[in-house]
Amino acid sequence: MNEKSIMSINVTKRDGSLQPFNLDKVHKVLEWAVEDISGVSMSEIEIKANIQLFDKINAYDIHELLIKSAAELISEHTPNYQFVAARLISYKLRKEVYGDYAPCSLRDLVEQNIERGVYDSEILQCYTIDELVELDQYIKHERDDSFTYAGMEQFRGKYLVQDRRTKKHFETPQMLYMMISATLFSNYKENRMKYVKEYYDAISQFYISLPTPIMAGVRTPTRQFSSCVLIESGDSLDSINATATSIVKYISKKAGIGIGAGKIRALGAKIGDGSVVHTGLIPFLKYFQSAVKSCSQGGVRGGAATVYLPIWHYEFEDLVVLKNNKGTDETRVRHMDYAFQFNKLMYERLLEGGNITFFDPNDVPEIYDAFFNDQDKFKELYEIAERKTSIRKRSLPALEVFSRFLTERKDTGRIYLMNVDHANEHSSFEEKVAPIHMSNLCCEIDLPTQPLEAYDDHTGEISLCTLSAINWGLINEPKEFEKYCNLSVRALDELMDYQQYPVAAAESSTKSRRPLGIGIINLAYFLAKRGLKYDESAFEIVDEYAESWSYYLIKASADLAKEKGKIPLNSHTKYASGKLPIDTYKRAIDNLIAHKERLPWEDLRKQLRETGIRNSTLMALMPAETSAQISNSTNGIEPPRALVSYKQSKDGVMAQVVPGIYNLKNKYDLLWDHKSPNGYLSICGILQKYVDQGISVNTSYNPEFFEDNKIPMSIMLQDLVNAYKLGIKQLYYFNTYDGAGEMQDEDCESCKI
Repeated sequence: MNEKSIMSINVTKRDGSLQPFNLDKVHKVLEWAVEDISGVSMSEIEIKANIQLFDKINAYDIHELLIKSAAELISEHTPNYQFVAARLISYKLRKEVYGDYAPCSLRDLVEQNIERGVYDSEILQCYTIDELVELDQYIKHERDDSFTYAGMEQFRGKYLVQDRRTKKHFETPQMLYMMISATLFSNYKENRMKYVKEYYDAISQFYISLPTPIMAGVRTPTRQFSSCVLIESGDSLDSINATATSIVKYISKKAGIGIGAGKIRALGAKIGDGSVVHTGLIPFLKYFQSAVKSCSQGGVRGGAATVYLPIWHYEFEDLVVLKNNKGTDETRVRHMDYAFQFNKLMYERLLEGGNITFFDPNDVPEIYDAFFNDQDKFKELYEIAERKTSIRKRSLPALEVFSRFLTERKDTGRIYLMNVDHANEHSSFEEKVAPIHMSNLCCEIDLPTQPLEAYDDHTGEISLCTLSAINWGLINEPKEFEKYCNLSVRALDELMDYQQYPVAAAESSTKSRRPLGIGIINLAYFLAKRGLKYDESAFEIVDEYAESWSYYLIKASADLAKEKGKIPLNSHTKYASGKLPIDTYKRAIDNLIAHKERLPWEDLRKQLRETGIRNSTLMALMPAETSAQISNSTNGIEPPRALVSYKQSKDGVMAQVVPGIYNLKNKYDLLWDHKSPNGYLSICGILQKYVDQGISVNTSYNPEFFEDNKIPMSIMLQDLVNAYKLGIKQLYYFNTYDGAGEMQDEDCESCKI
């Protein structure tokens, strides 16, 4: 930075007074920020900052300018500027929160934040002063130095408690982690401090990743931490209104919503004596959309929902186009996403060149029920209904139905798929007593629901799922999963009793079933470290590690059942009879990798039959956009789009670098280098074998590999059928490379951890 160029620069202090810009202060901060970091230059940051410096700049903004300047230097060739920018953010946060770089005590911070109203006052009733001192001494503030720029930006933008109007923060990351751990284990009677410390280590060192509701909410007066909410609507006005009210309640609590709307009757259906005809789904979907968009979720993110509909619904032709940019506002409902539900018969009709017949669910309620809980009965009743002349119906060739679905899926990227037979047959629930009718916002949760007939209805069932994930990139041996699976299950199980429930049907369901969804992050790094790609080279090790991950999650819950008691609706689960995910998977997976049982599964089956399970579900592989950035990991199980990806957020553009870029840049199997999604789908199928819920499976295509840069419909159909054969339950995004760079937006993140 040229000395003469800044001689005329003045800085505006908080009281409005001016004083000359002090270059020495900048030097000292930057010297500290670049210390022991290779491949970075203090002068480069100064030069970039100098270009943007101006007279009378606010003192507060100078440090932001340094952060921005360091961040703009992040690239594939100079990735370590991400650590410089992160240190600069950390320095600024500490000065802001503590008034100095050195932190205050945990007790002082807790007392201050309770007085501000941003911490739950119960924390001081749960822990003695001596215990708070002990935990304070255990905090490792130096771990903040391991964050990247993207991670620290997510912290200060989303997670740290703050005054969102003034953007003043009231805690730093390590305080956040300790407070989350202390809060979750506050009711433990035995070994409480041991679990608090172990869980703090696990989350602050990124072995376990947590979702936005937990990161932003646990320790605060807010007590709703379930990421995913599944709400099914019935066909009556009372049920539709109860659904909308429940949506608003949970949208305001930062949750993502799945809406089951398949029961609502079709346009033209008669009501009562037939003097009035039904307006169909679209007006009610607009009603649900208004409910979804009614709250901004505390400035953390916007509300989002996915609507689930059977592919054979009478209004299919109008429903499948709801999200596209054609048509009018009257015929479109664009601000929600849509998932269409398929089963074996629909695929058979496609492969045999047959037709799909569309019915009004109100005319064929027994077909609607059998669609989820009895595939043989569904086929029988469906074919009988096709022959009846008294039932309103229409028909299209199955090829046309699938093609229309895939066209909208490709063009919008946000038309999803659910294979309801897989979701029920390969689940932890007995489908005759607890059928799965829908999934969630991001297509990985498979839990039972029942429509509400009134807002305070106790007979309906709203399903919630509480999430976290284990970082496979840090696991070196399968046995290491045991510790982190145990901690994950214990922490999330505690959360169900700690949190509050704005709707009665959600509380009764959650406490009766206690469902968890523990996923995976950093799979791409896990593979790159071992020189493996998303193909057959990875099948063996993915199978081995997935088996251990699944086993130790189930074992942790089974052990917790002996310690604290099994779930009230244990009999609704397949676990109660000793039936496991490895007993119900699609045998086509055996063509990819031979079935092996390396762990004492038979002993676990016996334990489950004798003492039951504490949680009806344990696994769900969710997207992991934000938590992956915080823990410097690759997103969930996805291949990275590039070595350096750029994400658009409300705070600007953030660069994220794949972990280990210096040593592994030639080892990563990048998404847009894949000529086909088949390798990725095969790995998803292997993972699904061990998962009692679902996986947010994306399909991605690079048009450069196809003639005229057009993805053939035949290829998309083949991949759809292949995903079904592999036992995949849901398909989430349809990604198409457009060559325009790797900008990803932050929309629809409610269920992404």
